[in-house]
Amino acid sequence: MRTFSSRKQGYFGPYGGRFVPETLMPALQELEEGFFSSLRDRTFQQELAHLRRTYIGRPTPLYRAERFGRRVGVPRVYLKREDLAHTGAHKINNAVAQVLLAKKMGKNRVIAETGAGQHGVATATGAALVGLDCEIYMGTDDMARQALNVYRMRLLGARVTEVATGSRTLKDAINEALRDWTTNVRTTHYVMGTVFGPHPFPLMVRHFQSVIGKEAKRQILDAEGRLPDYLVACVGGGSNALGLFAPFLEDPVRMIGVEAGGRGLEVGAHAARFAGGSVGVFQGCKSYVLQDDNGNIVGTHSVSAGLDYASVGPEHSFLKESGRVEYTYATDDEALSAFDLLSQTEGIIPALESAHALAEVVKRARTLPQETIIVVNLSGRGDKDVQHVARLRGEDL
Repeated sequence: MRTFSSRKQGYFGPYGGRFVPETLMPALQELEEGFFSSLRDRTFQQELAHLRRTYIGRPTPLYRAERFGRRVGVPRVYLKREDLAHTGAHKINNAVAQVLLAKKMGKNRVIAETGAGQHGVATATGAALVGLDCEIYMGTDDMARQALNVYRMRLLGARVTEVATGSRTLKDAINEALRDWTTNVRTTHYVMGTVFGPHPFPLMVRHFQSVIGKEAKRQILDAEGRLPDYLVACVGGGSNALGLFAPFLEDPVRMIGVEAGGRGLEVGAHAARFAGGSVGVFQGCKSYVLQDDNGNIVGTHSVSAGLDYASVGPEHSFLKESGRVEYTYATDDEALSAFDLLSQTEGIIPALESAHALAEVVKRARTLPQETIIVVNLSGRGDKDVQHVARLRGEDL
């Protein structure tokens, strides 16, 4: 299924585009040229492949979670173990690639936004690896619930800048990062963490994350001799989901993206853009957005910082509209229950983001035949969330 309609304009059907201040247009054009040049640059591709093998730890395993699967009613549940990648999440795939690209383009500084902290850690890691200055923007609320990752970023040499305005979460961290980039565009590259923002970020991040699905396809064919029936992934901005889905878009496989249902679908209580949002332009692109009738961005909530965002990548909007991918949501309570279940049946503590995908498997498995094969993208590990979960439950660490 071909989703990208125009390399030059950056649209997936009617979604995407490049809605930015005039001062950023030259930087985006330079980035677009640099990205497409890197695809033809044998030296760049060899260096990236080498780092994937020897630094990131790819390929990550595809693990059959048989005890979890039997508990929920479908024994053949496989986990794509992005939690075992260096730094503990899929974010490193994109961050290392973009930092390499920034260095190739002659930049001496990188900036990034982060919600759950994993993208910030990954960007700080990549910057330390190649020797670039690094600054990470993070909302006050996210810094409180992801204190471990804040310390990790600082340990890696990054400056972590607190964003205390607005929602004090990912939305406002992105705003501050974009302001920084506008001011320092000649020396700085903005390492966008997800398949969102102005072109070429959605396409570029999808490309760098598609290594997940390429590996998973080979691995499931080796394990089962056929393609899976379902692919399931959580969707915040949506990079881990598209990383898994993209190599399967032409195949007869059902795909499910799981958003954050929060405390329910009341305004301000969730981050389920497809269940409660509408089409709008936000932070550089056209996509589904949680907004009021006047176009003002409304508050969001999720137990997981990485899903607590008001919009979603434009390619996801196209895939929803076309019917190729089904989008649903899991509530905080459902995600926390799945968080416990995987931990106790498999000895694997998932990120709260990934727990939303697992929660959908728990619900869906009751209706599926025993021979169904499901691949879930375990996008990150849950070390970062343990203290937050304990606090929610009134427990002391």
